[in-house]
Formats: sequence, structure tokens, C-alpha cells
Amino acid sequence: MSYLDEAATAPVRREVLEAMWPYLTQQFANPASQHEPGKLAARALEDARARVAARLGARPSEIVFTSGGTEADNAAIKGVALAAPRGRHVLVSAVEHPAVLESAGWLKRWGFELEEIPVDREGVVSPQSLRELIRPDTTLVSIQYANNEVGTVQDIAALAEVAAEHQVPFHTDAVQAAGSLDLDVERLGVQAMSLAGHKIGTPKGIGALYLRRRVPFEPLVHGGGQQRGRRSGTENVAAAVAMAVALETNADSASMSALSSRRDRFVAEVLSAVPTARLTGHLSRRLPGNASFVFPGRSGESILLDLEQRGIYCSSGSACAAGEDEPSHVLTAMGYEPAVAQTAVRFTFGTGVSDEELAATVDALRHAATV
Repeated sequence: MSYLDEAATAPVRREVLEAMWPYLTQQFANPASQHEPGKLAARALEDARARVAARLGARPSEIVFTSGGTEADNAAIKGVALAAPRGRHVLVSAVEHPAVLESAGWLKRWGFELEEIPVDREGVVSPQSLRELIRPDTTLVSIQYANNEVGTVQDIAALAEVAAEHQVPFHTDAVQAAGSLDLDVERLGVQAMSLAGHKIGTPKGIGALYLRRRVPFEPLVHGGGQQRGRRSGTENVAAAVAMAVALETNADSASMSALSSRRDRFVAEVLSAVPTARLTGHLSRRLPGNASFVFPGRSGESILLDLEQRGIYCSSGSACAAGEDEPSHVLTAMGYEPAVAQTAVRFTFGTGVSDEELAATVDALRHAATV
């Protein structure tokens, strides 16, 4: 089997599982309990929070553990907008993940106005485009760090600077970026950031929201007041530990550079093997392990089925839109015709995928996309 769908979920890493194990077995107590087992769990939870914060250049008090990236996006968009002391105008990019788009759309029920920031043919949001749309009553800007479908990486620091000029909180969905890009919130200049563990080697069901101190926030989940009242509910200690370990043990910059070089070779070989194929997303400003294409004149689903029969597993785009017949909103926002957008195939892989697997994928694709 060749698994080339890590943008949907990455394999769980052994060191992550080993770090979790004590908190799934011996140290299983509720961290809110006041007895000694509970205090042990609480210390482990706060240690995990501090370690996640350290990887982001943040304070531990600014980290809220969630059930995943979708909840973190929902909390950031709804929580910041509903608590904002000014305006009811929200700006999001046209290529956001559904967790952001649907959360922002939900705000319209409460009288908010939603505008989408356009992107160019490569999926890039320009600072000028944001500057032209931001208004005195803009209450929140949300632009993803890296696109989950085409891999385009945004210049978040430059975009956040535009929002800062107008004193507007800036949120970025960094779910896809966490495994390979700089997450320092001070360098990026963001007030909120969403992360998901299962993209970087944890089991599914854990995420984190960075929320800068003093940013007004309305919690979505109410109850016992855990996590300073910003997200009530008994915390998943083992998963929080997993999140910390996964962030600490991600591949280094040299490994990511090597992965980018392998991605570039793979892209070149695919385009050579299938002359009608077209790369989607930015040629160089893209995630190291993302290679996404359209194959005009062919069915993307038929290509996926052909590859699967050969033991190669990839996807047509976002796993969160699986089963939908509509063309990708990301590709149509980038200017692709709907019929062409429906031919999309995405290959996403990490450092564990071998050159032999990539070469075999090119050979299989040569047949699948040209028959």
C-alpha cells in the first residue's frame, strides 16, 4: 500500500502513542479532581499546555485544547466575532476550509455581513486585496496559512499586518501548516490560530486554539469552567500530551527542504508522464508534501479508483467534502471551470514515503490518466 493522503490524516507516530499510554492506563484520573491522582493528571495537562505554547512562542494561558481543528476554527470565528466590541463585518478568504466558511456563514444569522477575499489563479490572497475590503466596522479577518487542497502557502505575516493597521483581530487556520511551517505567533502577527493533531501524527480528536490574551472571546462550550472558562468539559489529558509530543518531534527544516525537492521531482515527472495534467496551486509557495493536479477530459474519481486498484491511496481534494458531487470551491475560486475542477487529484505525503513509491505512482498515473 502507498498512502498519499496525509493532508486528510497522517499516520499516528509511535513516540506519540508511547507518550499517551500512561494517561490511558495508570494515570487516568480527571484533572479537575482534588485528590492526588487528579493532581497528577492536572500536572500532565498543564505541562502539555506549556509545551504546545512553547512551540508557538505563546503563553500557556493562551492555549485552549479542543476536539480538533474544526472545533478550533468554530471557536475562533464565532467566539471572537460574537465578543467583538465593534462592527459586524467578517472577512474570510474564498478558499478557506469548510470549518471556517460554515462558521462565518452561521454568523449571518446574528446580523453579521460576510465577505470573501478573492484569490489569484494560484490561490494566493494579496495584502492589497485585503486592504481594499477591510472596513471601519470589520470585526474579524480569517485567512488560512496553507490550503488543504492545493497546498498554497499564504504570506500570513504580511496579511496580518494589514489587519493590525486597522486594529482588527486576525485568525489563521494553520491545520495544514503545523507539520512543516513556522508557527511562531509573534512572527506571524496573529491573534488566533487553529491546529489539529491528526495532521501531525496524533490520534484523531485533539486540536488546539491559540487565543492571544486580552482578545475578547465568547466561549461556545459552557459547563464546569475548565480552561479558564473558554472551553468547558473534562480535558483529554492523553490527547493533550500527544499534541505536545507531535509538535515537538516534527521533522526539521532540512527534512522539509528535502521533502520539497522530492515533491518538485514528483510534480515534474507527473507533468511529463501525463502531458494534459496541470498543477494546481502555487508552483513554489506550497506545502512540502503537496502535489495537486487537474486532468482535463478525465474523471478525477475514475483516476482515484484506478490508482486504488493498484494499491495507491490519494484523494480528489478535501476529505471534509467527501461524497459531494459539487466541484471544489477552492478550484472554482481560483478560476477553474467547474468541469475541470471535478478532475482534481491530490497527492500528499510525508518523509516516510519512499522514492520508489512515488515512482510507482507516476507509472500508475501514466496509465490511469491516459487510457
